[in-house]
Amino acid sequence: MANLMFKLSRAVAAGRADKGVPKNRAEILVALLRKRAEAHRQGLGDQERKLRDQIKWALPVQDGEPAGAAPATNRSAPRPKAAGTKRRATP
Repeated sequence: MANLMFKLSRAVAAGRADKGVPKNRAEILVALLRKRAEAHRQGLGDQERKLRDQIKWALPVQDGEPAGAAPATNRSAPRPKAAGTKRRATP
């Protein structure tokens, strides 16, 4: 039954003339996230997987650092040990 409702929803959406047409990538991403959430709620694993692939496509892609950008600082560098404190062993 849930699969039938999903197909009906797609058919109705396809029949809308120029309504709800996304204007940019962000709107596409929002629509896909909503559809994926609904597919998840209804237990439609196959549709959810397909929507996840489409969401990955809709995410913005950044290739490296922009030209002229300053290198990122290393915030994970160890700090000097304070006097009188014990260092925990890392697993």
